[in-house]
Amino acid sequence: MKPIVILLLVFAGLGLLRCSPTPPPVEVEEVVLWEGPEQPNILWLVAEDLSPYIAAFGDSTVSTPNLDRLAREGVLYPQVYSPSGVCAPSRFAIATGMYPSHGGGHHMRTGPWYRPWTDEELAEMVFPSRPEGLTVYEAMPPAGVKLHSEYLREAGYYCTNNAKADYQFRAPVTAWDASNQEAHWRNRAPGQPFFAIFNFGITHESQIWARAADSLLVDEDLPVNVPPYLPDNDIGQRDVRQMYSNIVRMDQQIGEVLQELEQDGELENTIIFWYTDHGGPLPRQKRLLYDSGIHLPLIVRFPNQWRAGTVDDQLISFIDFKPTLLTLANIDIPEYVDGRAFLGTDATENQREYIHAAADRFDERYDMIRAVRDHRFKYLRNFSPEKGYYLPVAYREQMPVMQELLRLNQLDSLDEFQAQWFRTTKAPEELFDCVNDPHELRNLADDPQYQSQLLVLRAECDRWMKEIQDLGQIEEETMLSSWWPQGVQPSTQDPSISMEGQSFSISSATPGASIGYQWVSESDSLLPVWQVYQQPIPSRPEGKLAIIAHRIGYKASAVQLVDF
Repeated sequence: MKPIVILLLVFAGLGLLRCSPTPPPVEVEEVVLWEGPEQPNILWLVAEDLSPYIAAFGDSTVSTPNLDRLAREGVLYPQVYSPSGVCAPSRFAIATGMYPSHGGGHHMRTGPWYRPWTDEELAEMVFPSRPEGLTVYEAMPPAGVKLHSEYLREAGYYCTNNAKADYQFRAPVTAWDASNQEAHWRNRAPGQPFFAIFNFGITHESQIWARAADSLLVDEDLPVNVPPYLPDNDIGQRDVRQMYSNIVRMDQQIGEVLQELEQDGELENTIIFWYTDHGGPLPRQKRLLYDSGIHLPLIVRFPNQWRAGTVDDQLISFIDFKPTLLTLANIDIPEYVDGRAFLGTDATENQREYIHAAADRFDERYDMIRAVRDHRFKYLRNFSPEKGYYLPVAYREQMPVMQELLRLNQLDSLDEFQAQWFRTTKAPEELFDCVNDPHELRNLADDPQYQSQLLVLRAECDRWMKEIQDLGQIEEETMLSSWWPQGVQPSTQDPSISMEGQSFSISSATPGASIGYQWVSESDSLLPVWQVYQQPIPSRPEGKLAIIAHRIGYKASAVQLVDF
């Protein structure tokens, strides 16, 4: 056991950061985190579709005792943002450390990659929400990009995902020790450090209408604040109460996982992240680049309650999660990531000035919007101002309050703020004061008083899009044709094996491909877990060696069985 040392970013005037367009200077202080292993366990607890609607972030509508405990014993991060207002591009950013519009994962969605579909299944499937004729495809980030978990597996971690795998591509077999509904750290070898993700779908937008007939876990008359862009009537209030009821259920599920962690004696060996995959589930939240769609809560609890009860107000993007995860596990950060570590030995000395976000195709509807936000102002650029703000996504229209919005709009009975979403054209640029106008209802882009902020954020949007070579500027079919010549998905080259003394060396001619291997018995029956190939493998007198190669975005190679 030895002290773990990290860089603590100390902010002057912390409480004023949200209102300051120019962040204060940063001092860097070396701080001993805790007496523990160099490879701490890391646990991510991820709720779906949820803005900061919990007491720790100022909303005391319902009691969330387990999240309250994490908040008391951990650090609150109130300025965290997804680069997308929807799940699959958000998970792309987390898993790769790249902006979705940089790595090709910006359209929602490219295929049903939330579980490992076979090619045969895909050939028989029909996706009515996709544009007519659009091929099911996998996003293709640059060669050498690997999932965050693969780096930890290479470092000896046991990595599990329970169970959402919506990355915009099929995860290679090298990504996880287990990725399914039964995945759990308890299946690891004794003493092995773990990285475990648990996803909580109870707060997903679909659970508002899917549970409409269920009994609420909150009072039927619970006072709730309905956002000003939604109708504050019985239907609107009911859906908001259902959202809070689902939050109560999610908190109970969080408590069950924490109890298991304590039962195993691992609480004080584990860094716990609780966060959500983007903003809230209600209409004009999910899928949009307003804060209601991209702003999310984050709590990090460290072993022995280091920095317990504190607030860290720095700007954080999902692209920062991967480098932070790696450096907390004492793993080098790959050069290709767009993000920066906000914790750990490689934490950057410079805080973020801006976060960036993008919206492109959602299901069958195309639009293109880019966003830049500092601590106070949000800039939106609408690339299709001739299109209305509202995208009629069929999936969302199953929600009662969405149906009510549409009904009232047909009757011309919406008030000023509720009607904004149904404007038939968009302003080319929008600017919002997110401190004084948190719902982003008053566009300041044409106000002379705010021209300096507009010019700064406009220039930052230009700079960022150029830097990442924003793929949203290319039509989706054109982008796909550059990846798939003649419309055929490229395949990872079969791995080859060579003898080096008493060891076997494995390679693939496909640049950036990951290689998995396992020893199999005479029955040739493959196991569900593949090891990550890193160096020559000592030979064995019996058995066969199974090997596979897979570059993200390509088809995996055929499994090779080598008999010795």
